[in-house]
Amino acid sequence: MQKRKQIKYIHVGGYAAEVDVELLEDESDWSPYLTIQDAYKLDDVREALKQDDLKTASKYARLYKMQPIAI
Repeated sequence: MQKRKQIKYIHVGGYAAEVDVELLEDESDWSPYLTIQDAYKLDDVREALKQDDLKTASKYARLYKMQPIAI
């Protein structure tokens, strides 16, 4: 089994988050897949952003505020 790091992005409302996760690769049909801890981390960040709890979300991710651009 091999592990590799990847960044997953979450977009909720006016916020975006970069979450560092680890993908596991093996010979199974499900490969590559997240660890259960990283799956819960993504869920926690998504839920915190839905509730505008930026302090909690920032414990697990780098946060960005998205703004529309007038061109």
